[in-house]
Amino acid sequence: MSQPVLIIGGGLAGMALALALHQRGVAARIVDARPRGAAKSDARTLALSHGSRLILENLDVWRGVPHTPITTIHVSHQGGLGRTLIHAAEQQVPALGYVLAAGDLASALDTALAGSNIAYTDNTPAPAQPDATLTVHAEGRIETTENVRGHDYGQHALICTVKATTPHGGTAWERFTPAGPLALLPCQDDYAVVFTCAATESASIIALDDAAFLNLLQTRFGSRVTLWHVGPRLCYPLGLRVRKTTIGNRQVWIGNAAQTLHPVAGQGFNLALRDIAELADTLTDAADPGAATLLAAYATRRRLDRSATIGFTDGLVRLFSNDFAPLRCLRGAGLLALDLIAPARGFLARRMMFGARGW
Repeated sequence: MSQPVLIIGGGLAGMALALALHQRGVAARIVDARPRGAAKSDARTLALSHGSRLILENLDVWRGVPHTPITTIHVSHQGGLGRTLIHAAEQQVPALGYVLAAGDLASALDTALAGSNIAYTDNTPAPAQPDATLTVHAEGRIETTENVRGHDYGQHALICTVKATTPHGGTAWERFTPAGPLALLPCQDDYAVVFTCAATESASIIALDDAAFLNLLQTRFGSRVTLWHVGPRLCYPLGLRVRKTTIGNRQVWIGNAAQTLHPVAGQGFNLALRDIAELADTLTDAADPGAATLLAAYATRRRLDRSATIGFTDGLVRLFSNDFAPLRCLRGAGLLALDLIAPARGFLARRMMFGARGW
């Protein structure tokens, strides 16, 4: 019997991959530098697509995760006409996506791991010279500059929850402003907020009292929803970091170890889950999970979706994070056209739910 696949990192991506491999009869073990369960304290809010739900359902972890369905997405831009509405019913799915706490998903994944008796070694740094037939790097940001491209957006994301005077009704709001995108995502009875601002402004915005911050948030969002209470705020720098190739000599990189994206459109972990599902399928029944031809086939099958998703996310930031008047008019016309042309809406919705290969 071949050695188990070594997964470095016990975060969301690492645990999901271990379960996917176990389900397909591929032995795997996790090594994590942190104590087991550290991912349960992850304070992020995730927006998962309908396609990601199907992957997690297949891993038998979805039922254990509290979540809020997104049944409508409203897209607009500040300072111009034109908007787009995308409805789950039109796309014949129960929801376009779901909002959930990353820590809740980590808890469900860890419970499933324990029930499957998957080997998990915590408080242990990754071995300098792994002896596994295949090592999967599933933890941490990309620190190296070798074989990596990307740039700093000069933006920070402020994360918080807010309360509104009216129920959200399952609507997610994506509002593009010259300072960066602003998202209000239905999260239980509240909204989860991703407030993008210039990096030079983040410290002063974080320092605002609740009333002043709410006023700024309301000004940038507009009057469609009235906000009245805000929770604690966290701040993250935003940049694009992408490995030019996600495979090496008996190595694969997934999740944030493969690419870190801007949170606009919430594609980061959705892309990671599609990578995980494809990798698990590729390794099923493999005599040698680290064989170069096998890994090359995996990379080839993931190339279109990965490049398209990265390009789509980066393009949205570049297209909408400015106030150039002619471009503002073109954006408005594009949003209006998207709202009027059902096949175009369907194409965008399926790309968001299932990736570039979902159409």
